[in-house]
Amino acid sequence: MPEAGTPTGEHTFEVVGIARVEGEGTLRLHISDGEVREARLSIFEAPRYFEKLVVGRTPNEVVDIVARICGICPVAYQMGASMAFEHLFEVEIDPQVRALRKLFYWGEWIESHALHVYMLHAPDFLGYESAIAMARDHKPVVEQALRLKRTGNEIMKLIGGRAIHPVSMRVGGFSKTPSADKIKALREPLTEALALSQATLKLVAAFKAPKFEREPLYVAIKHPIEYGLNEGRIVSTDGIDVPLWGWREVFREEQHEGSNALHARTTDGRTYMLGPSARVTLNADQLHPLAREALDASGLAGQIARNPYWSIAARAVELIHASASALEIVDSYEEPARPFTPWTPREGETGWGTEAPRGICWHHYDVDEAGKVVAAQIIAPTGQNQGMIEQDLAQFAPQVLSLPHAEATIRLEQLIRAYDPCISCATHFLTLEVERS
Repeated sequence: MPEAGTPTGEHTFEVVGIARVEGEGTLRLHISDGEVREARLSIFEAPRYFEKLVVGRTPNEVVDIVARICGICPVAYQMGASMAFEHLFEVEIDPQVRALRKLFYWGEWIESHALHVYMLHAPDFLGYESAIAMARDHKPVVEQALRLKRTGNEIMKLIGGRAIHPVSMRVGGFSKTPSADKIKALREPLTEALALSQATLKLVAAFKAPKFEREPLYVAIKHPIEYGLNEGRIVSTDGIDVPLWGWREVFREEQHEGSNALHARTTDGRTYMLGPSARVTLNADQLHPLAREALDASGLAGQIARNPYWSIAARAVELIHASASALEIVDSYEEPARPFTPWTPREGETGWGTEAPRGICWHHYDVDEAGKVVAAQIIAPTGQNQGMIEQDLAQFAPQVLSLPHAEATIRLEQLIRAYDPCISCATHFLTLEVERS
């Protein structure tokens, strides 16, 4: 039966030009007898053909090309490609190069999480239409966001050559590595970043999130002794446990009508969720001690596991983890004897996954005897999360469709933003349509 106050008959919602996510799309809700029969998030950004652009390219050319897929998380794409080829070519990475890669990655997490927490998601909780509007009343909050993001960008620029679409990553390591003195100079900004990250969790812990609970299938990378990043195995809350090259053993992609983004499902057809909430839920025991202490003090672990709106707290926890872990690398770093390990190409197929800020980014390559790519599959986190986003929207929407149009729309957009969907680099995202019959 329809909830009291729920409009009946045929009705359409349209919301055009929503910012604070990357890309364009349309959300359509089909309502019948007060129930959501279908929630369809259609992504109509034009295909970008990166999987075809890398065909015929050498491994190092691929690493450079895939950085252009995303301006927010290029390191994830570069790392996934590099490590996939290294797996095939049996390349052993120098321990200091491995540490430098992790520092590089933590820089990306810091800049991406700071951007999302403060600029994209916090305005929803504080009642503002944008971060600019929020800054009028909360200038110190926005300033600390900018300082956090700047630290992440500085790390990426120092190690990668530039903060956006870095150029130093290559198979086996880097084309050039920074001196120990330059890495040590990151200690002061990272010390501030750690303090700001701890303040961030305290800030978001005081937010009031909509009441909405469910138990999704969480999927993340798990390492035996470290917080999952780019080594380990792909695991889930229901027992999936495969090596990083084994994504195809348990997941598949499928085309959905009306969307240029492929969805991903388990091989038996289930939706699943990636990203900070999945990682914190599956790997809380391996968080840096300062991050684990802060998570426990917040009392939000249960909410993070069940309520998608609390992904903002999971990102804040990971800001603490990334800052504290980066500081430890800075303090122990020694410039490696050589920036990369030489390697010899060989024919074969390979796959690898790494944890982008939004979740597992997975690569698969078929390579010929000359070491050039003959086929590629690159699976972004948002495509994997899309089915879960639609499922959450269908389950949550009945709670808000009796509200005034503007308020219902804000709550649904806020739920989508909880996933930080990276659709493209465009500024507009959502047209919302509600069909009733």
